[in-house]
Amino acid sequence: MPNQWVIPDIHGYHLTLKALIDGQIKPSIEDELFFLGDYIDRGPDSKGVLDYLINLEERGLKARFLMGNHESYLIDTFNEDKDKPGHLWFRSKGPKESEWLKFGGKETLKSFGVNRPGKIPERYIQWLEKTEHFIMLEKYILVHAGLNFSIPDPYSDKHFMLWAREFTPDLEKTGGRIVIHGHIPVEHEFIDYCANKGEFGFLALDNGVYLRNKTGFGNLMAYEINKEILLAQPPVDEER
Repeated sequence: MPNQWVIPDIHGYHLTLKALIDGQIKPSIEDELFFLGDYIDRGPDSKGVLDYLINLEERGLKARFLMGNHESYLIDTFNEDKDKPGHLWFRSKGPKESEWLKFGGKETLKSFGVNRPGKIPERYIQWLEKTEHFIMLEKYILVHAGLNFSIPDPYSDKHFMLWAREFTPDLEKTGGRIVIHGHIPVEHEFIDYCANKGEFGFLALDNGVYLRNKTGFGNLMAYEINKEILLAQPPVDEER
């Protein structure tokens, strides 16, 4: 059986992602890679991350990508900005851009070498717009943040999939599938417990790769769902 690896929030850590996939996972062309979103912002090289992910398919690897709230932020900010006229050197920031810049957007703009989101090459935005909101596998459901089990159809609430901070899984509504998600960083010890015990109906996989000075955090994780292998890659990117 091919390996199926799930990788959560990367947040601009290009070299760390490369070390995890090329150095630890070393996928074959039969394996599958699933990414839970939040590829950009906070870290030093969001453009490098996107280039690497886009190139996976060119390398002949099988990969599927979810949208995270940071990708949604960027798409909205790009669309808000791209047609906004400027007057000489002055340009006012829209409300979405002002909010996005507080949560890592400045680092993303720097990685692209631009000073406003509307100058990011549109091919990157188009690629992000094609990412999925959830992926249903035989035993798991993959989503960026969570599913809204308080409504009859948890798959209809796309906003919740991107922004949820907590949820209580309903295995009847998932057909017995465990929810694997990222979005909110949790301690390495808790991730390991969820992966080994499987008693909560979910696996929170984000360890906050950008939290470099916080005990129990700061790794880019990966989980192989068939053999139940959990990997942790410490950051190797230099902060800029």
